[in-house]
Amino acid sequence: MLLDRLKRKIQRLSSSKKSLDRNNERNKQAVKEQQAQRIREKQKEIHKVSPAVAPKLSDDKRKVVVAPLVLRVPQITEKAVALQDQNQYVFKVAKGSSKSEVKKAIKEVYGVDVLKVRIINVPAKKKRLGRTSGWQSGYKKAMVAIKKGQIIEILPR
Repeated sequence: MLLDRLKRKIQRLSSSKKSLDRNNERNKQAVKEQQAQRIREKQKEIHKVSPAVAPKLSDDKRKVVVAPLVLRVPQITEKAVALQDQNQYVFKVAKGSSKSEVKKAIKEVYGVDVLKVRIINVPAKKKRLGRTSGWQSGYKKAMVAIKKGQIIEILPR
């Protein structure tokens, strides 16, 4: 008799645990579905505003003065001066500038036709002064080829 009571009690407890487990699983699935739905909605919002879908601005509307932001200084070294005879000039430019931005800036500032732009990323170098060590910052330079017959006056000759 006592054993029968215990068995029944265990059966009741185990059946209630099973039902609780099933409910928990259902709740977890519902929560996951809600989270997935939220993520899908956010992705839809992102796609609505993404630049690929957004209307493009024409060049007239975004006339921005590029030259002072892109061109830093002309680089005057022996090699750069020798390249001037071949209608190629070397400039230090901003780190984030691209070839097309450099081309526009040169045309804007110096009024010459640019044929070709080559860009070099000069890496940072480790330097020492006594015990102290530090870094000489890297920079980006652009080698610009211009049309024959046109010149850029960097240094008075």
